[in-house]
Amino acid sequence: MIRKYVYGTPFDTEAVVGAYDLGADQPPWLTVSASGRRFSCPLEEEDQVYGLGEQVRGINKRGWRYVSWCSDDPYHLETARSLYAAHNFLIVTGPTRTFGLFVEHPGRVTFDIGDTKRDLLTIETEGEGVALYLVEGGGPWEIARSFRKLIGRSYIPPRWAFGYGQSRWSYFSADEVRQVAAGYREAGIPLDMIYLDIDYMEGYKDFTVNTEAFPDLAALSAELKEEGIRLVPIIDAGVKVEEGYPVYEEGVSKGYFCQNEDGTPFTAAVWPGWVHFPDVLNPEARAWFGDWYRVLLDQGIEGFWNDMNEPAIFYSRARMEELAGEKEKRMASGKTEPEALASMREEMGTLSNRLEDYRSFWHNTPAGPMRHDAVHNLYGGSMTRAAGEAFARYAPDKRILLFSRSSYIGSHRYGGIWTGDNYSWWSHLLLNLQQMPGLNMCGFLYTGADLGGFGADTTEDLLLRWMSLGLFLPLMRNHSTLGVRRQELYRYPDSRAAFRLMVGLRYRLLPYLYSEFMKAALRDDLYARPLAFVYPEDDMARQVEDQLFIGESIMIAPVYTQNAKGRYVYLPERMKLVRFRTLERWDEEILEKGHHYISVALDEVVFFLREGHLAPLSAGGACVEQVTAEDLTLLSFGDGAAYEFYWDDGVSTDYTDPAHITWLRAGSPKEAFHEHPGN
Repeated sequence: MIRKYVYGTPFDTEAVVGAYDLGADQPPWLTVSASGRRFSCPLEEEDQVYGLGEQVRGINKRGWRYVSWCSDDPYHLETARSLYAAHNFLIVTGPTRTFGLFVEHPGRVTFDIGDTKRDLLTIETEGEGVALYLVEGGGPWEIARSFRKLIGRSYIPPRWAFGYGQSRWSYFSADEVRQVAAGYREAGIPLDMIYLDIDYMEGYKDFTVNTEAFPDLAALSAELKEEGIRLVPIIDAGVKVEEGYPVYEEGVSKGYFCQNEDGTPFTAAVWPGWVHFPDVLNPEARAWFGDWYRVLLDQGIEGFWNDMNEPAIFYSRARMEELAGEKEKRMASGKTEPEALASMREEMGTLSNRLEDYRSFWHNTPAGPMRHDAVHNLYGGSMTRAAGEAFARYAPDKRILLFSRSSYIGSHRYGGIWTGDNYSWWSHLLLNLQQMPGLNMCGFLYTGADLGGFGADTTEDLLLRWMSLGLFLPLMRNHSTLGVRRQELYRYPDSRAAFRLMVGLRYRLLPYLYSEFMKAALRDDLYARPLAFVYPEDDMARQVEDQLFIGESIMIAPVYTQNAKGRYVYLPERMKLVRFRTLERWDEEILEKGHHYISVALDEVVFFLREGHLAPLSAGGACVEQVTAEDLTLLSFGDGAAYEFYWDDGVSTDYTDPAHITWLRAGSPKEAFHEHPGN
């Protein structure tokens, strides 16, 4: 059951699909302030809290204060309140009640989940106008599925997007891209994507190509596609202010950029220098900006990643003018220029992503002019929507890869996300695992983190452990920044065989992983499931924060601590341990319910198979296009184990044809693998 409560005049974020009747009476346990901006309810000792999507800390979010405010903060420390996304949905579950709350509000929202008072949940919005959705009925898994139906189907990428991708800031030329592709092919490690960061552009200008470094992007794209590799370029939110640049000139002439209060375009500095931000909350401007993606689509590009779209601001023009005036004032009082600048150290250190800047520009929305800070959390998701809607116009029958750094619930229908600029820290490996269920609850199924870590030098053992997690996640991308150790897998001769195993196993498992993703997307379900959802009556399972079910059959328990030779695992029921040491050979061991110490070497992959279930394995391939659903090998545990298998062409948008569903049964002859539903 879903009830909606309205306080003031909410801004329609379009996160919800369909209409819902207003609730007649608030539940007695929910206290609402007179202003309609503060909500609170008691938390019982055994209550656990799930959700909030992309946030710090564990799967259970109790005990911290989180702030929904899309923020460019790569450190992701435990002390963080906000990350790149704003996902205002949570589930409270305990012995006496279970419910979900979605706070539809596009500005800053604070969730104090037992931080100030251990036994109190408090939600507070900064602006007026809130729609509160209360979701009840069943346990936390049922609540999550009900919410997913409320917000609409998750984005579905092409199947090749489930392959392995290599990224770096930056690959500076077509020749360097070819070298990366050759390095992987020579090492025998599968590869489906090479990502282009901002340096493929001319002067960091969106929808342009640096023709000196990439003289023929269309030819390069076609050449790589012959090898089964796609180029995936970045698009940033800021449009460079430059005369003669068509995106800039057209946006100014049509009034499609965010504006200062006086109606002039808001100007800030990002990578290109001075930029304007497309007003993607304005439907006309959103369609206009989305149309520009055709420049690259027409050159054979079939995938994009949107970045810097919180939007990140290095500094605003107005603030720089203020500081210049302050410097002149201090120099006039007798200080030298170095003395004046030194005395302004505090002011100079607070230039980026200032709240005062976000309060200074405006959007032209369907509800009228809105100051940016009041709708801040919608910006990145609206940029994703701009591209997604354009793809639906220009390629309605074809899937295009699209994911974003910043997001809000609702943008999950248009693209996936990655979890932003993380670090090569062991804590971020664990955080990658712990964020997955909350992201799925909020509709983001196609997601993952930068494997190996984006910032700082990775280590060989960290990269190995991270890859053994990443091979199970939908978005499997290795990404790193300028000036740090190279992370291409073929650069590690001592671990090349181990990386070949891990990426190769991803392609062998692809029939299972893709099938589970598609069923989760089409049925509004979870791909990554906490043990607490699968075993709600098991008190120990409810406490596990470092194991996940990937779909219905496989449980993973990755190693995430430095120098560990294994780890303790809790099995809520009897399971089969599967240990891969090579792609062709694996060991199986049946373990009883309970606690076990499992050894896991750096060069092997271990996972667990649930009794009565199975997982299909393909023969693998050098790219996803080589992976077929023919001659599958079935990993199974238990006589008569059956599996509902989804497999389509991986490209078209005809998702619901019954022919996509077949049944696999353990012990059946190969010719019986592809049976019609119901047989």
